[in-house]
Amino acid sequence: MKKIQLAVMLLATLMLAACVEDKVYEGPSNIDAVIINPEAPTSFDNVTVTATVSGLMEVTKAVLTYTIDGNAKTVDMTGSGKTWVGIIPAQADGTKVKYSVTVTNEAGYSTTSGEKDYTVGDKPSDFTKLVLNELYGAAKNDEDKYIELYNNGDDPIKLKDVIIKKDEEIAWTGLDGEVVMGHSFFTIVGAKSTTERGISTGLSSKKSVLIELYDPNNNLVDKFQRGEKGEGWGKQSLYNNEQTWSRCPNGTGKFMIAPGTLGAKNPDEGEPDDTVVQ
Repeated sequence: MKKIQLAVMLLATLMLAACVEDKVYEGPSNIDAVIINPEAPTSFDNVTVTATVSGLMEVTKAVLTYTIDGNAKTVDMTGSGKTWVGIIPAQADGTKVKYSVTVTNEAGYSTTSGEKDYTVGDKPSDFTKLVLNELYGAAKNDEDKYIELYNNGDDPIKLKDVIIKKDEEIAWTGLDGEVVMGHSFFTIVGAKSTTERGISTGLSSKKSVLIELYDPNNNLVDKFQRGEKGEGWGKQSLYNNEQTWSRCPNGTGKFMIAPGTLGAKNPDEGEPDDTVVQ
């Protein structure tokens, strides 16, 4: 009988030890690192937040919380194992974003990282990289005429308060949110206000014309001139160019007569036009 009692007590002790041992291994996971990419976000960047975790318990859920002006939003992160990823959408220039990560493991324990922050900061626009790239005034309908801008630089250029003058009068002004990305095009389609963001005046393919591009500080950054002002722009009659005036090569060359390539790379070569002042 004593042997049976001893065996029962031993078995109970082992079971209790096993239970205690299981509880020892249960506990919260660790958040070893939280990093963002890019490290210095601009208003054009979605920010990728990556959390690295460790611990004996498997993480089953991770949530990214970000706060702007006191307003908090959450994003379910994706991943498994030791790495979890979430995205903070692009925010306006100057916005301060606070963020943290909370992970929950299979035992139900949650861990929240320390709060971090970043401030969105755009590089100043380099308007010296902005050019008039293509002009088309031969369309039968005013809504099909256009002026194309091109950014020769690597960084975005904000067009807010950029001005296009036609024959020395303001014909178009850039609005907040209008941007031309690096090595990209921005097209202004429509003349005589036939489209919502077209130029406000006409655009002729057979008369003298002056198109000027100004930065927000009223510095002239580029121009296209055909013919002379004489008694007034548009009063000198010239031959009708049924194609476009395009910089050939794209973005850097002189204005040449060439087929239209609206929103796309201009030909490397074109036909010279002696009526264009360059």
